[in-house]
Amino acid sequence: MSSISKTSAASTAGVLISLGIIYGDIGTSPLYVMKAILGEDPVSAILVYGGISCVFWTLTLQTTIKYVLLTLQADNKGEGGILTLYTLIRRRAPWLIVPAMIGGAALLADGIITPPISVSSAIEGLRILNPDIPTVPIVITILTIIFLMQSFGTEIVGKAFGPIMLIWFTMLGTLGALSLIEHPEILRAVNPVYAYNLLVNYPDGFWVLGAVFLCTTGAEALYSDLGHCGRPNIRLSWGFVKLCLLLNYFGQGAWLMTMEGSILRENPFFGIMPSWFLLIGIAIATIAAIIASQALISGSFTLISEAIRLNLWPRVKLVYPTNQKGQLYVPSINWLLWLGCVGAVLYFRESEHMEAAYGMAITMSMLSTTILMSYYLHIKFRSWLLVALFFIVYFTIESSFMIANLSKFTQGGWVSLMIACVLLLVMYTWIKAFYIKRSLTEYVRLKDYLPALKELSADDTIPKYTTHLVFMTSAPKPRDVESKVIYSIFQKRPKRADIYWFVHVETTDEPYTTEYKVKQLEGGHVIRIDFKLGFRVEQRINMFFRKVVEELVANGEVDITSRYDSLSKQNLIGDFRFVVLEKFLSYENDLPFINRLIMEWYFNIKKFAISESRWFGLDTSSVKVEKVPLVIRPVQLPELKRITA
Repeated sequence: MSSISKTSAASTAGVLISLGIIYGDIGTSPLYVMKAILGEDPVSAILVYGGISCVFWTLTLQTTIKYVLLTLQADNKGEGGILTLYTLIRRRAPWLIVPAMIGGAALLADGIITPPISVSSAIEGLRILNPDIPTVPIVITILTIIFLMQSFGTEIVGKAFGPIMLIWFTMLGTLGALSLIEHPEILRAVNPVYAYNLLVNYPDGFWVLGAVFLCTTGAEALYSDLGHCGRPNIRLSWGFVKLCLLLNYFGQGAWLMTMEGSILRENPFFGIMPSWFLLIGIAIATIAAIIASQALISGSFTLISEAIRLNLWPRVKLVYPTNQKGQLYVPSINWLLWLGCVGAVLYFRESEHMEAAYGMAITMSMLSTTILMSYYLHIKFRSWLLVALFFIVYFTIESSFMIANLSKFTQGGWVSLMIACVLLLVMYTWIKAFYIKRSLTEYVRLKDYLPALKELSADDTIPKYTTHLVFMTSAPKPRDVESKVIYSIFQKRPKRADIYWFVHVETTDEPYTTEYKVKQLEGGHVIRIDFKLGFRVEQRINMFFRKVVEELVANGEVDITSRYDSLSKQNLIGDFRFVVLEKFLSYENDLPFINRLIMEWYFNIKKFAISESRWFGLDTSSVKVEKVPLVIRPVQLPELKRITA
């Protein structure tokens, strides 16, 4: 219960951890947003006031209202993210899996672009001290260290990064407030009229939205990280974070107005720093920008765990490194992201080249969240007026950002979209193959085979295979079992046992369910156990099964003593053996081209996933894995004619 309370209520430690995990991306945006808005244009009141106004209303409408106030409400027992949002509505609208997949793939793609640009922009700031510093090897080294740290868990990472980000945001707010004294009139930019004038009346003003969008790119990751920190901690910390961000943006605007008419040669973020503080500021900014990658890394772990449960991603190893509720580490995704980040650094070399790819994919994810959230609001409030208002407002805003970002497509924006498409292809292949397999899995009534199982158990002419034979079954109904299981018991090699156990595991939509049911199908001979486990519960079936058996023995429901005469006299427990059936694609298939391609991709991707026995946490010394052919559409053989001599 103590772990649950840590995320169900705000705390000083929780707020500090959320600063270290969630706000790196949004928090370092003042480093480049105003510089990107100005570009090569001369400093002017309409550009500065309009840019600040756009940033203020983007943070207010997009980050504060849409995500912090509304979307964080759509949690699944404290878990968040776009696939969690789909989970809450999928029973009523299964077709919405399409935007959920697009949004999930886009968020993962952005997780490959964000760390390189954050770290590169920070390290390139050191060129003020040494213009010839080689940035690429330094960036790759720092990225490697960041990804190595993930194995310690986001609680440890948050505690390490949290105090640094607290210093960072305090610095942002203080420097901005001091700069505001020079030109306090900049506070008038709160008026949305200035944003309207920039977008409508300034030459090519609409395309400035592509730069403005950079101030809110971390909002989607904020929702994905809900399970790591908890809603109260996120909301409380966001009040402080937003205040510091706005003070810094307005401070940069005040400084820029003292440079009106000139072409910007200096980053306004460093321009508002006193000369004596510059080296300290660069050092803190460098560390903060390095931390900026954390939000999307931890958000990616959450997203993958959800995708596995929804059969959108291969079953990969999930690690729960701490006792803190919601903490998660996915080794394969960690190193896949690392590989993508290193590739991005080697391809783009400079952060200015990465800006084109940055933000392209995340707009797709935000649009997908808007679609899913609109349906969720309809279910919750039953008000079409509210849903229409939410959808129109945010679809318009995010579509505008999307169009503005499309101007970057040929400059490198295609990279993040290409990565998103590859990830989307993996998701589509996995879910399509799942449905193909499920539609062709043949189940039989287990009760029809109960007499045969009892007779086999008592047949002394057949060598005993094991005392307790445990089959993992995918049959959702207790009365059913796969025909392949029956084949394995009776025909492949008669497997004689004293007791036959059938274990079924259902992963629930709720994160922390731990329930089970026991059904005696044939008293003392055939028993079925159904586990209901939440998608955040580690599937240690070996240990869970042992605990259930101990309870059954204690209640007198089953006798697991060895039935060998010499061993039963000593009350020794019989041995247990698990049997896991793994399918492979049979050569005896005549599939349509598309289906054959999907199944071939599926089995090739599956090579990188963990085995069924490892996924269920079974003791490998007592597991028998049997390969069974998956025959989807048998090859049509030519008619054979018998020739007599």
